[in-house]
Order: sequence, then C-alpha cells, then structure tokens
Amino acid sequence: MPDYMFLLESRLSPEQRAAMMRVQELSAALGFNVYLTGGTVRDLITGASLRDLDFTVEGNPSRIARELEKGGAKVLVEDEKFRHVEVLFAGDCEGSISAARDDYYVRPGTRPELRWSTIMEDLRRRDFSLNAIAISLNPASRGLLLDPTNGLSDIERGEVRALSIHSFTNQPVRLLRVLRFAARMGFKVEQRTQEWFDLALERNLHHSIEPADAGSELHAVAREERPIVVLKAWEEADLLEVINPVLAKKHPDYDAINRLMKVREDLFTAGFRPRLGAPMLLAILGRLKDREQASVLSKAGFRAAEMDTILNFEGKTLAAQKELIGKKMQAPMDAYRFLEKLPLEQMAYLLAESNNSGALSKIRAYLHKWRPIRVGLPQVGNELEALGMARGAKFDQIVEQVFAMQLTGRGKTREDREKILRKLSGIKEQPKKKEKEKKPARSAAKAHAHAAAAVTAAASQKHAAAKAEIKRASKAKAAHTRPAAAPSKAHAGHASAGKKKHHR
Repeated sequence: MPDYMFLLESRLSPEQRAAMMRVQELSAALGFNVYLTGGTVRDLITGASLRDLDFTVEGNPSRIARELEKGGAKVLVEDEKFRHVEVLFAGDCEGSISAARDDYYVRPGTRPELRWSTIMEDLRRRDFSLNAIAISLNPASRGLLLDPTNGLSDIERGEVRALSIHSFTNQPVRLLRVLRFAARMGFKVEQRTQEWFDLALERNLHHSIEPADAGSELHAVAREERPIVVLKAWEEADLLEVINPVLAKKHPDYDAINRLMKVREDLFTAGFRPRLGAPMLLAILGRLKDREQASVLSKAGFRAAEMDTILNFEGKTLAAQKELIGKKMQAPMDAYRFLEKLPLEQMAYLLAESNNSGALSKIRAYLHKWRPIRVGLPQVGNELEALGMARGAKFDQIVEQVFAMQLTGRGKTREDREKILRKLSGIKEQPKKKEKEKKPARSAAKAHAHAAAAVTAAASQKHAAAKAEIKRASKAKAAHTRPAAAPSKAHAGHASAGKKKHHR
C-alpha cells in the first residue's frame, strides 16, 4: 500500500506543511479526530497541484479556527449552520475546516436535516466517489486511507461516479459540478451517472438550482486551472443559462481568460502561487457591460463586499499602474518596494491587459531580475561579515544600499561588491607585507665560495692546457715545414776526431 502520508508531505509547500501540522496539534489538544478529505486527497492521488487543504474534524471547527487566528491565520468565511470555516493560514495558504456530518433527507429533493456524525458517515453522504476519500492525521492511524465508496478505483479508471440515484435530485447543483470535475481532470462521466444526469435534465431539475449554489460554482470556476474547458462543457450541455442567461447569450470572454491563464503559468514559473479569483471573474464576464456584470454577480449570490472588490478591481489596478510609471518610481529601488506590496492579482491583471510598456517592463524586471537578486542578498551579508563588520543596524543598512546598487547593474562580481562594501563600511584593505630577502648562512656562503673557486681553478687549468697544446702544435708544424740545417762545428769536430782515432 502506498505511503500516502509521505506522498502528501513530499508534495506540500512549506507553508502548507506548517498549516497541516498546526491543525493536527490543535485537534489533538481539543480531543478531535482530524482528517484530510475531499479535493486535497483527490488531487494528491491524481497528481494535480495541491491548491488548498480540506480538513474534516469530528468536532466543532470553530474552536480550532479561534486558535488559528491567534497564530496569524485569517478566517475568510464561517458558516455556523454547516460548521464550515474557510481559512487563510499564515503564509497565504488556503484551506477549510468542516465538521463531519450526515445529510438526512426525509424524501428526495427536500432540504436535508444535518446530523453531526463520524468521518465514515460524512464520506458516504458526499456527491461523488472521488471526493469521498480521506487520510487520517491522528497519531494512532496517521496516513491511513479511508475509502468507503471505492473512489480510488474510479480515479484509476478516470471516471466521475455519483454515489446515489438521488444525487442530482437532492442537490441539482451537482449537474454543474459533475461536468466541472470531469472537464478539470479529463475524466468521463460513469455510465450510470450519465443516465441519471440525462434524466435530471429531462425533468428540468437544472432550473431548480439555487442562485447562490450557481454562484458558488461560478466562483469555483474562477479558481480552476483550466476554466475554459469547464465553461465550454457547461455551454454544450446548455447549463450556462443556469449561471445567467445574459452570460449564456454573450458568451464568456475566452480570449481574456486565455491571456490571464498564460500569465498565471508565468507566475507559477517565477515561484508564486497566485489566487486570481477577481481578475478571472472579470475575464469571464468581459463581454458584459458594467451594469450587466453587477447583475450577474448579484443574482449569483455574491455578497456586497465581494461585488465591490470585483467591480472596482480594474479601477484600483489602473490607479496602481499610474503610480508605478510616475516620477516617484523612476529609481529601481522605489519601483521594487512598490511592486513588493502590490497585490499579485493586480500585477497579473496588468500583465494580461495593460499596453503600457513602462509598467510592464518594471513588472517583468521585478519578477525575473530584481527578486532573484533579493534572494541572493544573504551572500552580500556574508561577504560584509567576512570583511570584519559586525551585524547590526548599520550592517543591514549597508546591505540594503548594495541591493539598491545591484538593481542598477552594479556589483555583479565578487570583486566589485568587495570594493563597494569597503567603501560603504570604511574598512580599508590591509597593505601587503614585503618579504625580506634572507641572507645565506655562513657555511653555505663558504661552500659556495669554495665551489666557485674550484670551478675557476678548473677553468684556468683547462685554459692553460689548451694554450700549451696550441703552442706545441704550432712548433711541430714549424719544424715540419723548415729545411734541414748543416751540422754544427762542434758536431763536425767530434766526427773528425773519431775518424783519426779509427785510423790510428
């Protein structure tokens, strides 16, 4: 059996892992059993990106939410009736915490009675089998997979299967939802589920979808990675009218959606996890007039605050663009600080829709040049510390000054940065010490002198021998070439005297 806990933790971001650990700790402290459920487990098994964390507890999630708020988390939505809390954890990690419950229907199509239950009952009452899977986060069973409806098998077959013949009758909004899941994952609708789906359309159950439920599906589509395939699936089934007849008539602005999707991919590559709900909704409603957009959102059950955020989004974003290209933002450091605080969804909207080259060039520089320099800034601190400066307020100030210079293209090499750091910190380079020439030892000097004298004597002897040899050679040559001389008088005298003796 796969180690689902290891698989999950290996794919969680550091922020998601910290959020999961915190929910585990709080649940254990409150005596609640807690499980990862729904979309988180489904996306884990299918290999899709884990966008948020869905927790189910056998207890009241509001008590956990109160403790999370103390640690910096923000409660986005809290439904006391269904005991459901949507949370933005520290680090901009999204998630939800729900109470395990069972929906009891007196008869099909009526509103259910809520009963707080165990995790197994909660999984069985869900819409589709691929959403009815959980992983235990409890100490005694951590990593255990719970799959009472055999959803894992349906995922392996690539099918979306409803859990009951009354699934669409009890909650007609599932007609929209089954197409959304199938389109998102490239799955097909299971044969029997398709028959129930067709029967529900014949009975016009889609006309009984509550506006608020339709609005929830529209909001969910805006967060999809591939919203176009979902919207076109709704159009093919004539279900876009359920969202709004005006939107069905004028069609979503698919070109604007495509532009925003491309920007989202670029932001993912740059290391961001963008939430583009507001700009994506504006893209979907891009062909509608302002008044028509407001009408669609209102009928879809959006709250007043949500509507204001969406309808005023473009104006606020263009105002931010105007400030970005102003005189106060000419220095790269000023532009960097401004973009660092600019909401990511506004940045994405400008990248997708703006034609202002000045604003676009600064945003692209921020994403692909300035942020990588910022990530490498600790190295500058290490280099300054190596020069001998202690960390402190002035230390941090110098590092920031170097960062501002790097944004303008200075200090790219280590040598350049060292010169800049020495100038800013006042740490001068120590002069190099000249090495003194060592005098040779006396014994070595004497040995060297004797050796030199011996070499000189040998050379003199060799020279004298060569000179004598040359002299002898020249004499021999002279003797060989001179004619024979007459004998000397003494020699002649001796010879005549010898003759006289002989004759006597």
